[in-house]
Amino acid sequence: VQLQASGGGLVQAGGSLRLSCAASGLTFSRYGMGWFRQAPGKEREFVAAFSWNGSTNYGDSVKGRSTISRDNAKNTVYLQMNSLKPEDTAVYYCAAGRGVLVRVGTYDYWGQGTLVTVSS
Repeated sequence: VQLQASGGGLVQAGGSLRLSCAASGLTFSRYGMGWFRQAPGKEREFVAAFSWNGSTNYGDSVKGRSTISRDNAKNTVYLQMNSLKPEDTAVYYCAAGRGVLVRVGTYDYWGQGTLVTVSS
């Protein structure tokens, strides 16, 4: 199984980014897909998830500013982030799992991460 995250970069505060995560080696439609982030010196934090049956969930820190979507035909999950803030700076990871999607321990597979840096 491989999860390849992309789309990170340097953006000014107030800007937008769209992260992508392409999955291979698994039956994508049967997995919940999540995004987490980890800033230096901090624990990995739940950002958003899209369940196999279509429900979505967002962490409080990004709620109202981010949208998760998935394309099962392309085995890809996306995270659109708007109104970015310096505190959004982190490595963003995508993951595939089943169960309670807000929990790190739920996930079976993780991508390598993509760095998002938001300048003030």
